Amino acid sequence: MAETEEEVDVLVQRVVKDITNAFKRNPNIDEIGVIPCPEARYNRSPIVLVENKLGVESWCVKFLLPYVHNKLLLYRQRKHWLDREALVDITCTLLLLNPDFTTAWNVRKELLQCGVLNPEKDLYLGKLALTKFPKSPETWIHRRWVLQQIMQQFSSVSRNRKKQHQAEGEQADPERIQQIRDQLARTLHQEMKVCSDASCRYPSNYNAWSHRIWVLQHMAKGNVKVFHDELSSMRLWVSMHVSDHSGFHYRQFLIKELINELSQTPAPGSPQHRSSSVHSGSHSYSCSQSNGELPVAEAAAAEDADRQLSFTTVLQVFHQEMELCSDLIQSFPGHEALWCHRRHVFYLWHHWRREHQQNLNGSSNSATETVLVNSSDPGSPPSGGGVGEGPSADRPGHAAEAMDEDRALLPEPRDSKRLKRGVLMPGTPTLSTEHNFVSSVLDGCCNLEQRRFAQAYRKWLDTVIGQQL
Repeated sequence: MAETEEEVDVLVQRVVKDITNAFKRNPNIDEIGVIPCPEARYNRSPIVLVENKLGVESWCVKFLLPYVHNKLLLYRQRKHWLDREALVDITCTLLLLNPDFTTAWNVRKELLQCGVLNPEKDLYLGKLALTKFPKSPETWIHRRWVLQQIMQQFSSVSRNRKKQHQAEGEQADPERIQQIRDQLARTLHQEMKVCSDASCRYPSNYNAWSHRIWVLQHMAKGNVKVFHDELSSMRLWVSMHVSDHSGFHYRQFLIKELINELSQTPAPGSPQHRSSSVHSGSHSYSCSQSNGELPVAEAAAAEDADRQLSFTTVLQVFHQEMELCSDLIQSFPGHEALWCHRRHVFYLWHHWRREHQQNLNGSSNSATETVLVNSSDPGSPPSGGGVGEGPSADRPGHAAEAMDEDRALLPEPRDSKRLKRGVLMPGTPTLSTEHNFVSSVLDGCCNLEQRRFAQAYRKWLDTVIGQQL
C-alpha cells in the first residue's frame, strides 16, 4: 500500500485512469458501488468491472477522494492548472464517490456550456451517481439544469428552422419537427425511469418524486396522455409500496393536473362559452351563406361532445382512484398512507363537484347536470354499487380489473351515451358511500391501527365534508 506522497499520487492517477478506461471499454455501465475491502491484497487495479456493474474497492477511496477533491479546489482557486480532459476525468471520479460536491457539478456546467461535454453525458453520469446515492439533492438539481439546457436547444433549433423556412417562403419541415418531438419524448421517458429506480432504492425519496413532478410540469405540460399513462403505470408501484407517502402524493399531483386540463372547456352559459360561440359564428358566416349549413350549431354540438367526454373522464379518474384505495386498504390493513390518500382524493372530488355544480346553474346541459345532482346527494348512494361496498363484497372480479396496470383511463363511447341518457356512472363517491365503506371496514377488522385510521377518517367526513354540504 502506498505510504509516501509520491506513491499516493501515482496510485490515484492510475485509479482515475482505470475508471476512465472502464467507461471506454463498456459505455453501458448502469450501476456503481463500493466493494468492502479493507486493504489491497493483490497487485492489481482496485477498479472492478463485471458485466455492466462498476465497483471500487473501499481501501483506495480514502486516498482517491481527498486527492481529486484537493485537485479540483486548487483549480478553482487558480493555484493549479488542469486541461479540459483532466477536468472531465477528475470531476467524473469525484462525483461518483461524492455527488453532493457542488463545485464539481459547477465545473461540469462550465464544460457543458463550452461544448466540451454534451448534456446526455452529464445525465448519464448523474444516473450512475444516483444508483449509489439515490437521494443526492445536488445531483437532482444538476439534472434539472441540464434538462433546461436540452429544452432550450430544441426550442432554439425549432425557431431557427421556422425563421429560415419563412424567409425562403417554404413550409416548416414536418419530419425535422417530429424528430425533435421524438427526442424530447425519449428524454422524458428516460427521466421517468431514473426517478422510478431512485424511488425504489430509497423509501420516501422526496428529491426523486419532486424531480419527477418538475419534469412533467416543464416537459409534458398540457399533454393529457402523458399524465394518463403515468397515473396508470403508478398503480402497480403504489400497490407494492403502500407505506410510501411520496408515491401517493405523486398520484395526487397527477389527478390535480388531469382535472385542470380536462376542465379547461368552458361550461355552457359561461362568458367564455358565449364568446367562443360568437367568434365561431362570425368566422364561418360566409361558409354558412354558401352551403346553407349551420356552423354555429355544429360548433356548439362538437364543443358539447368534448365537454361531456372530459366530464366522463374526470368521473372515471375519481372512480378508479377510490376503487384502488378501497382495494389497498382492505388488502393491507393498518397503513396510514392509504387513508391519507383516500382523504385527499375524496376532498378533491368534493370540491370539483361543487365547482361544476355552480358552473352548471342555469345550464341547458341536462345530461351532465343530472349526473352532478345525483352524485351530490349524500343520502342516496349511486345505483350499481358504490365504492364503499368494497371490491370483494358484490363484485368479485372487479378488484383484479382495477389493479390492472395497463387498463386505459380514457372513457369509452358507451360512457358518453350513458351520460346523454342521464344515467349515473356506477361507483361515484358520495358521503353516504364513504360512511358505508368505513362501517364495512370497522365491522370486519381486527387490526387496531386500521380501526383507529377508519374512525379518524369517519370523523373527518363528518366535521369537514358534512358541514360543507
